[in-house]
Amino acid sequence: MEWHSTTKPLRAELDAALPQRPFTLRFWDGTTLPSTSGNGPVFSARSPRAVAHALLAPGQLGLSRAYVSGELAVDDIDGVLALLRDWQPPAIDGATRRRLLVGALRAAGPMRPPRPPAIELRPRGRRHSVERDARSVRHHYDVSPEFFALFLDDSMTYSCAVFEDPSSDGEPLERAQERKLEMVCTKLALREGDRVLDVGCGWGSFALHAATRHGASVVGITLSEPQAARARERAAAAGVGDRVEIRVADYRELRGERFDAIASIGMVEHVGSAQIDRYAQTLAGLLGPGGRLLNHGIARLRHGEAEAGGFSERYVFPDAAPLHLSRVLLALERAGFVCEHVEGFAEHYARTLTHWATRLDANATEAQRLAGAERMRVWRLYLRAARSGFETGFTSIYQVRCRRA
Repeated sequence: MEWHSTTKPLRAELDAALPQRPFTLRFWDGTTLPSTSGNGPVFSARSPRAVAHALLAPGQLGLSRAYVSGELAVDDIDGVLALLRDWQPPAIDGATRRRLLVGALRAAGPMRPPRPPAIELRPRGRRHSVERDARSVRHHYDVSPEFFALFLDDSMTYSCAVFEDPSSDGEPLERAQERKLEMVCTKLALREGDRVLDVGCGWGSFALHAATRHGASVVGITLSEPQAARARERAAAAGVGDRVEIRVADYRELRGERFDAIASIGMVEHVGSAQIDRYAQTLAGLLGPGGRLLNHGIARLRHGEAEAGGFSERYVFPDAAPLHLSRVLLALERAGFVCEHVEGFAEHYARTLTHWATRLDANATEAQRLAGAERMRVWRLYLRAARSGFETGFTSIYQVRCRRA
């Protein structure tokens, strides 16, 4: 006897459990559970596999798998983020949860458990070990540099820009990124011939700026070989290949060297609470008395909330753990740094992410060709979710200038 699934029991249970819902649910059989407010985003479950993902991994991870795989579609990502920010769903008791589960099982029907999306990175090894950190960084960055070039500015700077007026969209991203790079050099008081370490150098934007504009000799480190290769090519093309050295290395592997200044831009958020003291001590050990450090990184603002959810952990920045600014400052002070200046740039990062999201959308076809449909869905959501974090006060970003005592 052939078994036929039906979404009717699931729709009935959802209707009872969520009597007020500012969104619409559409199912693969053509049925709809409409928004009770007449507007809001539309979630489309394209097949029973969307329900199966949610059943196998309840919560954010299951929904993330359904979305990344394409089994769950949304018509308005910004609308979904606003919904998550503003809507307070009703409490669901145990009996209601069981009825929803039965309805979901009837809707999905007998089927093989769907596999997680191909680009999901599952945790393996000791958190924030050198090996696991390298694997996590490569998961994010080992995509074609041409993909990143579709939404970054010409300098390939993958960190917060600094705008003359972050509330206005009139200034080009290129000019704002150049201002940020020059600001870092100014805060570090770079001089001709200074030996500078660039921690998490990316595709070399800061290293090239410091070498070409300030005559510095720069060592850049990254855990991504494709990044390092492109950075070396760019340094040679700019005529500073003799003053810019790019290594594939972890900051913990640097020993017995001395630098006049260190720039760490967009890297400290990957260190984690278990390693932040070692991070600060390592950087302090690479500077002599009076040596300068500029630490630029995202920080959490709220206490008592999780560092990251299943979406970010498996698809965006595995093991990324932005710390509170107070914890970073404590680690720097313990390591012997004197913190002289702290500056926040939350509005600037929100504006930067708006530029990136707009550019990625404008190049969506080519981006999907280079990175694949799953990764493209991840990035369209990630850029907007990150922007929402800065707009709503969940995160901020700070530059901390220090000197070695």
